Amino acid sequence: MGLQNPVCAVVVTYNRRDKLQKCIDCLLNQENASCDILIVNNASTDDTEEMIRDNYTLPKVLYYNTGKNLGGAGGFEFGVREAVLKGYEYVWIMDDDTWPNEDALYELLNAGKELKDEWGFLSSVAYWTDGSICRMNIQKKGIFRHIGKEEYTKNVSEIKMCSFVSLLVKSTVVKELGLPIGDYFIWTDDYEFTGRISQKYKCYMVTKSHVVHAMEKHTRVNFATDDSDRLERYRYIYRNDVHCYRQYGVKGWAYIVMKDCYTALNILVHSQVKLKKIRVMIKGFKEGLKYAPTIERV
Repeated sequence: MGLQNPVCAVVVTYNRRDKLQKCIDCLLNQENASCDILIVNNASTDDTEEMIRDNYTLPKVLYYNTGKNLGGAGGFEFGVREAVLKGYEYVWIMDDDTWPNEDALYELLNAGKELKDEWGFLSSVAYWTDGSICRMNIQKKGIFRHIGKEEYTKNVSEIKMCSFVSLLVKSTVVKELGLPIGDYFIWTDDYEFTGRISQKYKCYMVTKSHVVHAMEKHTRVNFATDDSDRLERYRYIYRNDVHCYRQYGVKGWAYIVMKDCYTALNILVHSQVKLKKIRVMIKGFKEGLKYAPTIERV
């Protein structure tokens, strides 16, 4: 396969046809830089596949249906592997509800050049649909600390962890350090992956690179107040958190304990299904103590 672009945008989707279509259009309309697009469809049950086949053609848009729902983590593991195997120099990772500005990719690549290529990953600033900074995607300076307002006045700011909402990573880094952990299924896969990279390489938020993260609600995941019928899936976040942060020693364990105690207190104060949620937390925590997923290599 002869590659015209060094960048492949990997987009994981599941039953969000309209948001995915806008994401693809934003990627195709990038200015001063361009990318190929690799769509990973986690076996959507809407007409996502028909929409892609009717509106977009190869080789610019590559399409894969996984045949089952691998979760966000499994989808990103699948997509990043494919992009690296196809020979792309950079992989640009994002959710299907991410809408990059026209110069988002250019600003990432330009910052990479100004950093003399001495970086492991680069992260865009994510805004919500009302123009405010998206709370779900504020980058982390360390285990306990998110970036502050002063960081947005700099061209680049060094970070340690961030979400998969517009993350540019080098294929050489993926080959060296491994893929995102697909077995996580959902949650924490982004922090584990970026934290793994930043332990060896300097990584940055690029202030001029903007995307919109069109989440339904402008909020972080909140187990204490979520009363949906999918509470059991939250065990993934507690299992994955233990696996991710225990690798940082005392600081990591302190973070896990403080976070879980805070959530438990909020459940006791605000939730209508206290006992069930506490049980889910404990179940996930216990699983995390022995959890040892494999980091797959390309």
